[in-house]
Amino acid sequence: MLWRTRAPRAAGGPVQAGLDADELLTLMYGSDPVKVELTRLENEVRDKDRELGEAHAEIKALRLSERAREKAVEELTAELEKVDEKLKLTESLLEAKNLELKKTNDEKKAAMAAQFAAEATLRRVHAAQKDDDMPPIEAILAPLEAELKLSRQEIAKLQDDNRALDRLTKQKEAALLEAERTVQIAMAKAALVDDMQNKNQELMKQIEICQEENKILDRLHRQKVAEVEKLSQTVRELEEAVLQGGAAANAVREYQRKVQEMNEEKKIVDRELARAKVTANRVAVVVANEWKDANGKVMPVKQWLEERRFLQGEMQQLRDKLAIAERTARSEAQLKEKYQLRLKVLEDGLRGPPSGSSRPPTEGKSMSNGPPRRLSLGGADSMSKASPNGVLMRRSPSLNSRSSLTTSSSLVLKHAKGTSRSFDGCTRSLDRGKVLENGPHSLNSSTDSVKDCGTADNWKADAEEKSNETTNNDSSDMVSGVLYDMLQKEVVSLRKACHEKDQSLKDKDDAIEV
Repeated sequence: MLWRTRAPRAAGGPVQAGLDADELLTLMYGSDPVKVELTRLENEVRDKDRELGEAHAEIKALRLSERAREKAVEELTAELEKVDEKLKLTESLLEAKNLELKKTNDEKKAAMAAQFAAEATLRRVHAAQKDDDMPPIEAILAPLEAELKLSRQEIAKLQDDNRALDRLTKQKEAALLEAERTVQIAMAKAALVDDMQNKNQELMKQIEICQEENKILDRLHRQKVAEVEKLSQTVRELEEAVLQGGAAANAVREYQRKVQEMNEEKKIVDRELARAKVTANRVAVVVANEWKDANGKVMPVKQWLEERRFLQGEMQQLRDKLAIAERTARSEAQLKEKYQLRLKVLEDGLRGPPSGSSRPPTEGKSMSNGPPRRLSLGGADSMSKASPNGVLMRRSPSLNSRSSLTTSSSLVLKHAKGTSRSFDGCTRSLDRGKVLENGPHSLNSSTDSVKDCGTADNWKADAEEKSNETTNNDSSDMVSGVLYDMLQKEVVSLRKACHEKDQSLKDKDDAIEV
């Protein structure tokens, strides 16, 4: 919608001059990658700041909880001291009561011994009364019974005291158990407090680490912004250079045609080799039939050796020719892969900006009739001519500045064609040498192969003349292969560097999240 609304204004002229550079960039190239990268990095910085604020809030909450726990620990320590004092008092009371119990037990034993002694005296008194006239027993027993009553009363009191002491000891034991429980609870709380202090220290360390990582990320953000600016500048320069190198597609097609020619030559050489093998088999059959004649004469050794030497030389020549053809086919396949890679890079560069938002309406009209992605040299010239008021007019002033590049590219292509011609001449000279060596002993297969090579050479000469005409017509806008290789290597290295940096940032983000 932005392109459609600004299209009538762009046709006016003065309104187009009022557009900003950013809007022109967005119209020409689509969304600016520098802005996208900057917004992404700013969003990451905001997320890190928010995480840092949450970490600070957690630290404050942990500090408050730590203070509350310290207060609780202090209160528990005070209660423990009070309980310890109470325990000491109860222990001292228990010791006193135990001493009193021992004394009462001793008195009880003494009273029992006195009672036994009184009973023994009573028995003796009864025995003495029987023998002598003694005073009445009641007068003797009365004080003893009074003493017994007193001792029994004391024993009852001591038993009551024992029961009271037992109750007190049970109460003290219950209090001791409760004190032990409180001590255990206090110890558990103290352990929790220690754990929380350790966790607090770990969180403080993590906060310091996060702050350092935040500083590192800020530094990386600045470096990335600078690198993105540099990369955007280099991308603009490379786009301008790639727009000037539209003739690479024609060169790729030409090399594909040459590869096809070399494949056909290889097929011809294979056919010649097969024919030579057939002729060798025929000669072997004839020789075998010759020395098996009726007279029983053996074939002369000299003649057989000469024929064998001749056939071996012809086979060696055919093998050499086949090896040369295979080498040339291999080199042509490598050149084909190289130019396919160049064509792919060109297609990616031309496919990069979207057709709806990055090109003005004049270019859209001119592109609607032609091919969408693969642009030959004639197509590029027709585009530049069909859109005189559009964006592609910026190529016209740069053609004069790059005339030296076009001349160097034409020299490279002529050199390549010269090498192909020299190879063809080499094959023709080999065929001629073979005919001269064979002389009258040449076979039908060699003559057929010479005829096939002559037709192939004529066809190659016609194709080369056509390619020379096309390259002479198109050599005015071609970029040298060395420069294009350098640009292509720079693009690949920049993409790899961007990918590695994005991967390192992702790894660091994952580590921070963990």
